[in-house]
Parts: sequence; structure tokens; C-alpha cells
Amino acid sequence: MKRICFINSVKTWGGGEKWHFEASTYMHKKGYDVLVITNKKSELYNKLKNTNITSVGIKINNFSFLNPFKINTLKKILKQHNIDTIVINLSEDLKLGGLASKRAGVKKIIYRRGSAIPIKNSFLNRYYFKNIVTDIIANSEATKRTVLENNNKLFPIEKIKVIYNAIDCKKHSKTSPPYYQKTDNNHIRIISLGRLEYEKNHKFLIYLSKELKERNIKHKILVGGEGSLKESLIEQSKKLKVDKEISFLGFIDNPKELLQSADIFIHPSLWEGFGYVLAEASLYKKPVIAFNTTSIPEIIVHKKSGFVVEPNNIKKVANVIELLASNKKLRDDLGLYGHNFVTENFDSSIIYKQMEDYLIS
Repeated sequence: MKRICFINSVKTWGGGEKWHFEASTYMHKKGYDVLVITNKKSELYNKLKNTNITSVGIKINNFSFLNPFKINTLKKILKQHNIDTIVINLSEDLKLGGLASKRAGVKKIIYRRGSAIPIKNSFLNRYYFKNIVTDIIANSEATKRTVLENNNKLFPIEKIKVIYNAIDCKKHSKTSPPYYQKTDNNHIRIISLGRLEYEKNHKFLIYLSKELKERNIKHKILVGGEGSLKESLIEQSKKLKVDKEISFLGFIDNPKELLQSADIFIHPSLWEGFGYVLAEASLYKKPVIAFNTTSIPEIIVHKKSGFVVEPNNIKKVANVIELLASNKKLRDDLGLYGHNFVTENFDSSIIYKQMEDYLIS
């Protein structure tokens, strides 16, 4: 039986940490010996306390790989647990975990790439991808392309495997009361979810609201999520006099409730490794508008489950909203197609079987 280790030292909770938790839980339930190495102060570590999965806390930073004591400590942990396969998510974890794994004799050292940002063609990266990493998992075709974008000889392309992020379709099929009850059918309700940071591009929604208002399209844009740009976004909406049309709601405990409030879901992100929220919106049968960038066209099928539009083109997005606002049947048809597409392609029962077969091969 394979002995598998997952390393993720991030303290906060995000898509990568969710993947490591769910992947390690799945493999543990299938009967494999699983070890998770993370930070003792991380959300991942806290969640693992409620499972029978063995977890070890260790602090890792960008320079830990220069510390012989840390390398040796991690090497001993891996040898003690007789690890055959290790999955590493972050660059700082790869620097330390890769070296320790190599010295511990781990046969399969997998780097999981979850961000569609090109890998730098640095000396250190060239060394690691030639001498340490044996395999790469990418969470989309777009992410796979970025691995070799700056150096097509960095790593053998045939050893880069695309395994999409898994969606628990059964869990999301359960409905709950919507966050926002619609009282006026003359308004179109537009929902967006995501961290209020640069790459999520929520500023676009403010200018979109201004365009819709100038076209006399009655609308309400509700944005769920926290982030460093929250106050500046609120100020910008006031400056453009659309603060009554767009609301920044802050952190949402149950995103499902907000998604179920939507007539349209919009995602103005400039890039995605794999957009969980796009798939989740489709599962709730909501038509999706997003930009034609990175992995997004792999999740949203243009004119079938939503509209994939040129990035930051306010006029085109406003045209789509105007079309959808006046055509409920089209919204319903797009939502149904999206629901079926996600269920058939990203359901956890399909994705985790792919992952299991890959990890134990």
C-alpha cells in the first residue's frame, strides 16, 4: 500500500489548502497511509484535528531550504513514515520539501501547480525541475501551459498531468434559503464572489454598474468577499454614484445562499488556476459571465453555460446583461447546461478517482 504525504504550510485557508485537505481525506478513507505536513497555526492543521489523518506541524519560509537542520528534520519525518509519494503545493514548500524528499529516497516528488502564472526561468527553478521534481499536477490546461511558458525545456511536458479541482456536486445540490430575497422583478440581480484583491478585478463591476445605470437597466450588484481593496472600492462606487446599485457585503459565511440569490453570476477575475466559484455558480444553475482568460473557458462554455467575454470590455458585458435581463428562458437554459457540464466533468467522484490512479501509479 502506497504511503502518501501532502505538504502545505500556508496558515490561511484558500483553494490550495482546500485541495490538500480534501485530497488527503479521500486517500485516507480509501485506506492509504497518509501524512500531512503543515503549520501548527494553520487552518489546515485545525481541520485535520477532526480527522484520523496523521499531521505534523513545521514552520516553513522561503529560506528554510538553506537550513540544514530543517532539511534533516523533514527528511527524518519522511523516512520514519516510509513515504513513497509526496505532493507539494507552494514554492517555499517545494524548496525545502523537495530537498528533504530527495534525500529521504521518496520515489515520486510531485509539484502541484494551482496558479496560471508562468514559472520564472531562474537558476533555482531549473535545478529543482531537472533534479528534484519527478511529476507535476496542473489544475487546468491553462495552468499546464504556464509551466513551460518561460522555458519550454524546464520540464518534460508528458510528465505534466492535468487533474481539475473536484466539486462535491451532491453537497451543492442541497438548496438553502437565498441570502437576498428578490422583491422587485424589474431589477436584475447580479452576484459576484471573491477576495477583494487586484487580480479579482472588482473595480470592473463599479464601471459596469455605471454603464448599466446609463442604459436605464435596473440592477443590483452584490459582491461577497473581504480583502485589502474593500474601502477603496466602496469609495470608488460613491464617486461614480453607483453606491446604491452595488454593495460590498464582506465575508459571507454561506456562499451558497448568495449564489442562489442570483439572476446572473459575474466573475471579472483577470486570471484563475481553477475557478471554484465559477463551477459552483453553474451548479446552482446560474448563467455566468466571465473573461476569456487562463482556465475560464475550460469551465464556462461560451453561449451554452454563459458568456466568455474579452477582458475588461464593459460595453460587451453590458450588452450580455441587457440580453439576459430581458430573457429568463435564456438564463434558465444557460444555467441548466452549466449544471450538467460541471456535474459531468468536475464531480468529486470522477476527479478523485483520477487523482488516486495517478498518485498510486
